[in-house]
Amino acid sequence: MKKGNLCDVAGLLVGHAQDEAARTGCTVLFAPGGFVAGVDVRGAAPGTRETDLLQSEAMMPRVNAIVLSGGSAYGLDACSGVMRALEARGEGFQTPEARVPIVCGAVLYDLAVGSAQVRPDAAMGERALLAATADPVFGRVGAGTGATVGKLVPGAQARRSGIGSASVALPGGGTVAAMVAVNACGDIYDPETGACVACGTVEGRPVRARDALQLRQGLAGQNTTIGVVATDVRLTKTECNRLATVAHDGYALAIRPTHTVSDGDTLFAVSLGEKECGAMELQAGAVEAVWRAILDAVRRGSEGEAC
Repeated sequence: MKKGNLCDVAGLLVGHAQDEAARTGCTVLFAPGGFVAGVDVRGAAPGTRETDLLQSEAMMPRVNAIVLSGGSAYGLDACSGVMRALEARGEGFQTPEARVPIVCGAVLYDLAVGSAQVRPDAAMGERALLAATADPVFGRVGAGTGATVGKLVPGAQARRSGIGSASVALPGGGTVAAMVAVNACGDIYDPETGACVACGTVEGRPVRARDALQLRQGLAGQNTTIGVVATDVRLTKTECNRLATVAHDGYALAIRPTHTVSDGDTLFAVSLGEKECGAMELQAGAVEAVWRAILDAVRRGSEGEAC
């Protein structure tokens, strides 16, 4: 039975760990034996780890895990805990002296909510990996714990967001799915209806950035949407990189504006499986999975609580 999330791609496991009081956390994507992966970094203020290894010409054939984390650049420390836990499991690239787990990561900025002194660390990353399951929850968990959207209108209160997921069936029986932690400075729109579904508020009244006469400045590096698109269609590393590039259109359809100077938007793509699908059908499905995951994030993340 399909779950409607990233784990519809068989073999993938997702784990979260968070500090709810400090409103920060991290999320780990893992598969025993690893997966082929690529990445596309579009925002002007990214925080990433090991993304150079995902370049098509780089020698590393597979990645063991991907970490999405809050905490700004501090949150990259969560990757070290994931490495430690994977080493204990015997996962990683075998060198003559030791096995080295390959863990890629990206972070978002959530220091302005909760506690700026509490950030995801190695211990939290290890807990997230140990919690990895094929039946994960989404919303205000993991990397989405402190996520917010709608921050561009001066004086507006941002709306709570989270981490969401969605999957799309492909011709031939394959699946493409996405998981996105949505911490955008922009507003969130439903591409099918054109309706604004999440924006900031002034005195309880929604205010869209597109209607404002002036937008906030000085937000550089304080936002960022990070995610993963995954498929059970067999892809090379080069094809994963292209899938990540095209899937960014899902960001552009749902987040307005996106890829700004104030965002470090990053999207990984992973392949785990042997199914086949035409490139155009796969890429179109990936775009849809991404924007649906974004809507899922803001809907789950805003349930029952104001920012």
